Amino acid sequence: MVKKNSPRNAVPEELGTDVVFEKAAELFRVMSAPMRLRIISALCSDEKNVGELLSEIDTTQPNMSQHLNTLYKAGVLRKRRDGVQIYYAIANEDVAAICRTVCVRVAANSPN
Repeated sequence: MVKKNSPRNAVPEELGTDVVFEKAAELFRVMSAPMRLRIISALCSDEKNVGELLSEIDTTQPNMSQHLNTLYKAGVLRKRRDGVQIYYAIANEDVAAICRTVCVRVAANSPN
């Protein structure tokens, strides 16, 4: 029997388990909100507190906090307390790289 050539970008068979696909789908769900992509992008260079993020991203404080909490619970962000301030930073560099790659590709392929 001849084995078919698999596409070069296909998920390797040993990684193509239901658990892997479920985890990947959950990660894509977390990253599916444009606001969360903006937050990830804003944190790629350095950690920031909510006030600093709000100065860069046009949204309300409750909305920002909700999205930060979702990203934190998903393991995308980490946080640390300094006095009364909570600083957020990227905890999963793979997520930041995925976001960067997808956003760059979309921008490059979008008509201006």
